[in-house]
Amino acid sequence: MQKSTENPSVFRHLWKSVLGLGLVSLTLGVVVLVWPGKSVLVAAALFGVYLLASGIAQTIAAFTVHVPGISGVLLFVSGVLSVALGVFAFYDFNNGAAVWVLATWIGVGFLFQGVAATVLAINHKELPERGWHIFTGVLSALAGMVVIALPISSMVILAIVAGAWLVVIGTTQSVWAVKARKAGAQVEHVVDSMKPSTVG
Repeated sequence: MQKSTENPSVFRHLWKSVLGLGLVSLTLGVVVLVWPGKSVLVAAALFGVYLLASGIAQTIAAFTVHVPGISGVLLFVSGVLSVALGVFAFYDFNNGAAVWVLATWIGVGFLFQGVAATVLAINHKELPERGWHIFTGVLSALAGMVVIALPISSMVILAIVAGAWLVVIGTTQSVWAVKARKAGAQVEHVVDSMKPSTVG
């Protein structure tokens, strides 16, 4: 009588986790694409909570953690500013304050990153792909200015782009997982066929 023994396989566990992640990404992407406005509001609300929590933590740390004088002052100012922005986001939430805060935060980040990248590329002529760095830097800076100038519209567009990207990622991961499952099954079948049978 042949005894069947299960073989531990990387494929067996990997494809399940990848498939689960892919389905989550795909579902989230579809939700964002179907309700981009509501998705932005949820993200803005979560960002407001983050500002409040991080601001309170920074303010407390400024008084309880031993840091040099100027660093403590900066930590306190940063904490108070974060709390103020968080309170403002929820105080006028229905009028889009939270979305405005989130968009401004993203826009300023794009702007500074773009300016920094452009200046770096201009000042260092030996930088590989220098022209490409200048182009992407200018593009990031322009994107930041657009987001700051048109926060609501920009956030909806960003949500749609993010949703489409999640759908692509989720679909790719799901397809890979199905292929990995088939490949794993074939490998295990070959391994089982090579095992010596035991007679009992």
